[in-house]
Amino acid sequence: MNKIYSIIGGLRGVFMAIASQYTTKKYESDDAVQILMLYFLQMNPESLKKIYDRHGKEGLIKYGAVSLRRSFTSPRSEFYYRYKKCYEREFQSKWDNVKITDISVTQDSTKLETWEYFEMIDTELDKMYWYDAEIYKLYYSPDGETLDKLAKKTGISRNSLFTTIDNIRKHLKKVLGDE
Repeated sequence: MNKIYSIIGGLRGVFMAIASQYTTKKYESDDAVQILMLYFLQMNPESLKKIYDRHGKEGLIKYGAVSLRRSFTSPRSEFYYRYKKCYEREFQSKWDNVKITDISVTQDSTKLETWEYFEMIDTELDKMYWYDAEIYKLYYSPDGETLDKLAKKTGISRNSLFTTIDNIRKHLKKVLGDE
């Protein structure tokens, strides 16, 4: 199995090239390929060995390509739940209404403003009731869980979790001026 894992590790560049077909953002490609590598490691070793025995390196590439395509196109993929959901739904909306002509700063200071926005969110979360803040942080954490998984993990009903998260989102948008 170590041989197969070594081959998969050597295919990182190939997988990055495949991922770049679906996005122009390098960090998204990196994240998707990292999830793919983790998926290979957690995969049933017998299944992985069958793929390699039947089709060799080419089979691993094809399997990885299909997984990457699903990562970028399926709203139920792990990539979507961990990354896209957080950045595109919540935080990107702040920048949707900004016109290019409104920004008269360098690229680096724009990034700083983004992080300042994240800091403002953290500050607001610190002011909230601990339960609400923790639920919000669990939902939008890098481990990003679906509502169903979070409900099973915490023992709190899915509807209650949804209501709490939705109320916090509305509050943050109101306080931070994103409405």
